[in-house]
Amino acid sequence: MTDETPETDAERATDEADPESAESSADADDAPSEETTGAGHATSEADTVPEELVERVRESDAETIAREISGLRARAEEAEARLDEADEEHADLRDQLKRKQADFQNFKKRMEKRQAEEQKRATEDLVTRIVDVRDNLKRGLDQEGDIREGVESTLRQFDDVLDAENVEEISPEPGDDVDPQRHEVLMRVDSERPEGTVAQVHRPGYEMAEKVIRAAQVTVSQGDGEQ
Repeated sequence: MTDETPETDAERATDEADPESAESSADADDAPSEETTGAGHATSEADTVPEELVERVRESDAETIAREISGLRARAEEAEARLDEADEEHADLRDQLKRKQADFQNFKKRMEKRQAEEQKRATEDLVTRIVDVRDNLKRGLDQEGDIREGVESTLRQFDDVLDAENVEEISPEPGDDVDPQRHEVLMRVDSERPEGTVAQVHRPGYEMAEKVIRAAQVTVSQGDGEQ
């Protein structure tokens, strides 16, 4: 007769436990520990550091590394100082440019005002001389008898005014070539003059400082009427 120890209630409860609990325990045994995971992560970060730098740090002592860090910090501060200096210089140049632009605008306004004043004075001077001519014409009309001499004197005075303003008369001679820039052709007429040349001046023109201010009105010969 074999002696068998009766199964206790506790042992029966253990055997009847949920199978999932056993599987969870197995999974827990197979999962890597937190320490192992952290170590793997640190190794991954270490792999991103250049080996040359790692080797250099390993071969250098603490004092050498401190000197290099201090040198890098000094270079960074020097670069920042140069950058600040460049910013100040840029701001100063910008202010100078603004002042120069303002000075130029003021100079331009002064020149425009001066030119307007000079033009006004020149016009006033011209008008003053012209009214003198008008006064002489009026005095000539008030005289009795032959006034031709007085009119000729007034015309000479008027021509002197025009000469002073660099004004010249455009009055081509019959037979001269037609200048489209200085002559205005009124019509073509029968004339003894060569064909295409000036036949007669209807009204003289004027030019001032080589600029035509009024073209001379002329008739142009179309040759002998029998042709």
